[in-house]
Amino acid sequence: MVNFKEAQARIKIDELLKQAGWRFFDNENDSANIQLEPGVKLTKIVLDALGNDFEKEVKGYVDYSLLDDDGDPIIVIEAKKESIHPLEAKEQARKYANVQRCRFVILTNGNTHYFWDIEHGNPQIITDFPTLESLYHRKKFKPDMNALADEYVDDGYIARIKDENYFDDPRYQDENTRTTYLKDKGLIILRPFQLDAIHKLQSAAKNGQERYLFEMATGTGKTLTTAAVARLFLRTGNARRILFLVDRIELENQAEKALKKVLGDDYIIKTFKQNRDSWKSAQIVVSTVQSLLAGDKYRKEFSPTDFELVISDEAHRSLGGNSRSVFEYFNGYKLGLTATPKDYLKNVEDKDDPRTSERRELLDTYRTFGCESGVPTFRYNLSQGAKDGYLVQPKVFDARTQITTQLLSDEGYAVLAANEDGDEVEETFTHRDYERKFYNTETNIAFCKTLIDHCVTDPITQEIGKTLVFCVSQKHARKITEILNLMADKKYPGKYNSDFAVQVTSTIKDAQDKTVRFANDNLSGNSKFKEGYKTSKTRVCVTVGMMTTGYDAPNILNLALMRPIFSPSDFVQMKGRGTRRHTFSYGDDKYEKENFYLFDFFGNYEYFEEKFDYDEVLKLPALQHTETNTDDQEIKKKIESLDLDQLDAIKQIDKTEVGEEGMVIDRELYHETFEKIIKEDGELQDIYTQNGIDGVKEYVMSEILNKPKEYFTPEKLRESITSDRWISFKEILQKAFGEIDTFKNLDEKTEEEFKKFQDIEELDANVVPEARWFFSAYLQDKDLRGVIESEQFGRLPAMAGVDFDAFKKLAETKRNGGSYAQYIPIYIHDYVDNLKTFEQV
Repeated sequence: MVNFKEAQARIKIDELLKQAGWRFFDNENDSANIQLEPGVKLTKIVLDALGNDFEKEVKGYVDYSLLDDDGDPIIVIEAKKESIHPLEAKEQARKYANVQRCRFVILTNGNTHYFWDIEHGNPQIITDFPTLESLYHRKKFKPDMNALADEYVDDGYIARIKDENYFDDPRYQDENTRTTYLKDKGLIILRPFQLDAIHKLQSAAKNGQERYLFEMATGTGKTLTTAAVARLFLRTGNARRILFLVDRIELENQAEKALKKVLGDDYIIKTFKQNRDSWKSAQIVVSTVQSLLAGDKYRKEFSPTDFELVISDEAHRSLGGNSRSVFEYFNGYKLGLTATPKDYLKNVEDKDDPRTSERRELLDTYRTFGCESGVPTFRYNLSQGAKDGYLVQPKVFDARTQITTQLLSDEGYAVLAANEDGDEVEETFTHRDYERKFYNTETNIAFCKTLIDHCVTDPITQEIGKTLVFCVSQKHARKITEILNLMADKKYPGKYNSDFAVQVTSTIKDAQDKTVRFANDNLSGNSKFKEGYKTSKTRVCVTVGMMTTGYDAPNILNLALMRPIFSPSDFVQMKGRGTRRHTFSYGDDKYEKENFYLFDFFGNYEYFEEKFDYDEVLKLPALQHTETNTDDQEIKKKIESLDLDQLDAIKQIDKTEVGEEGMVIDRELYHETFEKIIKEDGELQDIYTQNGIDGVKEYVMSEILNKPKEYFTPEKLRESITSDRWISFKEILQKAFGEIDTFKNLDEKTEEEFKKFQDIEELDANVVPEARWFFSAYLQDKDLRGVIESEQFGRLPAMAGVDFDAFKKLAETKRNGGSYAQYIPIYIHDYVDNLKTFEQV
């Protein structure tokens, strides 16, 4: 006898089977491909629970066999009630699968599901059931871990893709011509530590491990090592298709190019975003996590068995929050890559420490890949790379000013400000407040002058070496760029014409192209210091976060951290921009890059490495007092008055702090003033014209919110609006830019969404009233939503305001194999932008 709890499990299993395209009954085009297991008849309670699909069949059975197109069993489903863990049925399912001659098993209790290829490995958790097509793909897959472990991998494993006999060429045999030969032929030789990583993975695989973690310093060739691993799995038949996950769009493009360069002669490599209709023809699919998350594409367009190996670049980022659902959705082997050492976060215990959350992410990443002990499958850090001659270490300068030193102190930076009553009070700012709550022209000038006075110069031209500057915000980046160009014009008249420094942030047109040009030594043209020498006229790129991860420019000689950094992975990535080796060549002159200079204006090294022993402490002028606003002409005058050869000549002037309590705008004018500022900001209007509302949000958040005098915040803007519902910040921006005239109230907003639904669905007139009620109730009533989502339908008749007859009618009205009671919640979650905007206030 099947009890009600077992019936509940069957309901969920039934829905998962339908979502994956399996059929209980014949239709016009195809035969049923779900066969109920002989031996246990379905009772009336199960038939009632499973719904109308079973009205045609008064008899049936509980567990399932899924059939291929020839009618033969291809997968067995062993279903248990919710109180029993699915793995308890493992051996029972194995016996049944052997009788059916099935290779695949699903173990499930309706809530937790495992997919098991009984010819290989252990059951793996899945969140959706595989499609028949993906099982055909998997059936062709014949894993052999011994073949993977025994595959001979030497330093020519990649090179032989292009030339199987490169080793016999006399030019390779001769050490004097080997480097030139390899470069001319485009052949890549694996380095010893990259070989070691692959060999460690092979050893782990031989011991039965299916998850691996590589912790490799920035600049050590993680992508190349990954390409070799991909070839290893594909070549030995342990993968037929591989998914390479990244967390940023620029890394997606970079990874695709790098993998094609290395493996393109043997394998098809495609990005999912640009090949949504043809990705199945590729052996390696590259995608951002965000692309797969958007609209649940990973569930709608992929099956859990579509990839035999999933590689996660910057794994702890790719596994954070909702991203983990993408990673864990696919079963198969898993390889994680990270440049951030777990040991970077030793002794972090303070819950208020900004590093705490990332510490949890890193520790979770190690657990995810079976490295609970803290030892990854392979580790190669910056110190090892520098010792082996593949990387260079930085020379780190502590260049804190009086203000930044106080900002970093336990007490923060204390200033006097007037409160609303006019009384003078002391207000404290911490390092998170720099540039967010005040702007300090004098400090920025000191930063820029220190950089110019002490930076490494290009060994060929003796001009300032190629430099990256990391700023707090886009507005801060614009100010630093302006100051650097004014200083360069004073120091090198007529050489740069405002091309010395270039702002490269997300609001700048063609910013991504500028990063590429800077790496290729032709940003703003070529240097005028030495005819025929290829290096950029632009010497400094000023950014916030664009050029951190995966940006390769080996001839970077200076990095300046003009911002506090709170993420260890960001810190490691920024530092990593300078660690690559480089040979500067001009004619017969050759100079090796021995190190790079890192100017640390906010004590970031000390922050991440406890008490860091700096290579040198630079003395900056004391900042006695400062000013809040300095226009462009005033900045120019200050720089013109500087003696750029005498650091101590910089003079500092006053700065007035205005705290949040000093706000002078009346509540009634608050929103109106915000809209006025938006409309008068020409740069913001240009961004809106090019990128729309989504494009301006970041700019507004960083450049307009939380600034003196108004201290606009989304919360205060919402308080200034009279509404019966929660207003999103996107709506506030839409009104500011004239996309909407007023904020619709709750019922108007709900009706607007229902009409969209009605237009798309072309609802039959006889269900419109019921659909309107359910659509509205589901949007506005969180309790009702919770009952529907948890499938506790028995509670509905007793709930206040619920029209149970309307719900029953929608449940009985068919819609593409389901009912409108099932589809309306799905539609709302897929197409309604933000459910929070329907919360009553």
